[in-house]
Amino acid sequence: MPYLMLNTILLIIFGYLLGSIPWGLLISKIKGIDIRKVGSGNIGGTNVIRGLGLKWGLLVGVLDVLKGVIPIFLATKFLSLDWQVALVAITPVLGHIFPVWLNFKGGKGVATTVGVLFVLLGWQKFWILLLIWLLILAIFQIMSFANLLLVSFLPLAFWLSRFSLAYFVLGLALLALTWWAHRENIQRLKEGKEPKFKLRKTT
Repeated sequence: MPYLMLNTILLIIFGYLLGSIPWGLLISKIKGIDIRKVGSGNIGGTNVIRGLGLKWGLLVGVLDVLKGVIPIFLATKFLSLDWQVALVAITPVLGHIFPVWLNFKGGKGVATTVGVLFVLLGWQKFWILLLIWLLILAIFQIMSFANLLLVSFLPLAFWLSRFSLAYFVLGLALLALTWWAHRENIQRLKEGKEPKFKLRKTT
């Protein structure tokens, strides 16, 4: 038991620190711009697409997804209890939204949440959620709305997939975090001012 607790603590710390890496900011700095001064000011892949184009935005998105995949994959290999894995699962998302390197002001956490889902739900159920997300995005063409609607399914998705209270609570936590991180987007949605999603950079 002490061994498992040590593993849990180490993976929680690792997950948070990995999640805190601001790939969008680092890559935009390398390309000569500060992504925080472009578009929405967010450091995530969607805003990087606005500032640098699709290629760089996708790169940031993939790196942010991996921030969720790596610690959860390790947790499923080295931890045995649902609540331990669930605790680790929330840490990269917390790191992305509240990165220690940026005074706890980070991104929205969606891509990192996607990485968590890919591992915990399995690729079959993950693709169902992804198709729902793509359909919503195609119909409404508003990224934040698609993201918010997707995470609203998470508690149910975790329950149907795992039948575990720990994972159900994880779904609720991810839902609450994502909605909190999108609070400005929600206000713009209410006002009808949220911009449409475009695959090309803003000129």
